Amino acid sequence: MEEARLLVTCPDRPGIVAAVSGFLYAHGANITDLQQHSTDPEGGTFFMRVAFTASHLDLARPALERAFQEVVASRFQMQWRLAYASERKRTAILVSKPAHALLELLWRYRVGELPMELRLVISNHPDHKEEVERFGIPYHHVPVEKDRKEEAEERILALLEAEGVELVVLARYMQILSPGFVERFPMRIINIHHSFLPAFAGADPYRQAYERGVKLIGATAHYVTEELDQGPIIEQDVVRVSHRHSVREMKRLGRELERTVLARAVRWHLEDRILVHENRTVVFV
Repeated sequence: MEEARLLVTCPDRPGIVAAVSGFLYAHGANITDLQQHSTDPEGGTFFMRVAFTASHLDLARPALERAFQEVVASRFQMQWRLAYASERKRTAILVSKPAHALLELLWRYRVGELPMELRLVISNHPDHKEEVERFGIPYHHVPVEKDRKEEAEERILALLEAEGVELVVLARYMQILSPGFVERFPMRIINIHHSFLPAFAGADPYRQAYERGVKLIGATAHYVTEELDQGPIIEQDVVRVSHRHSVREMKRLGRELERTVLARAVRWHLEDRILVHENRTVVFV
């Protein structure tokens, strides 16, 4: 059964849900899930995600989209998009030496938990080639030399373009992407990092946290923007620690959090559950 997802952002006013649901009903759709949020019912911004079966629609997809724009979207000043579950997003993973987040994504992809079309893995190190290719995924080693970063980015972009990549996942890719690179994938690059920033920046943040006696460690997944580590946050999680935890144990817990937080963020993007408003996200889960 074909599933479609409609995501809507517009000024809040009465009648939005009725207009959308009425339109879908009139064209043969069966709504299976509907979630909504308003920043303020009086003059705020309204967000909605509607999942519906699209197997018995009376219009072809382009005609349905034109009709929705004319009948509903223009009336309510909507920004909207329609996605279909069968059209899996072409995805690339970028990774450096740490492998925990990469291997988590590969395993979840293999067992069907991440509904994507994983096209390739790119790394600035050759370390993971054998592991990745066991999953049947092409592996590309693109070294990043200090004075030749622009050249490396051009090679990466060429690989992404050749595969028609729509989503880029940074699974502990330890290189800063240029503004030009980020601009090519607006709100379509997802990064993961520990949540000690900005308090414990730089080398060995876990040792810094240990020495300060922190009681919570965590991980943050966010969209990448030109401003480093300041993009809209998609998902976060934390775990409590105490004086009994060594630096090594804290790093292990941090890796576990990074794996699961990144996997959740990627899945929600793939399932069209995220709307970005200003520098915040609305995540319908």
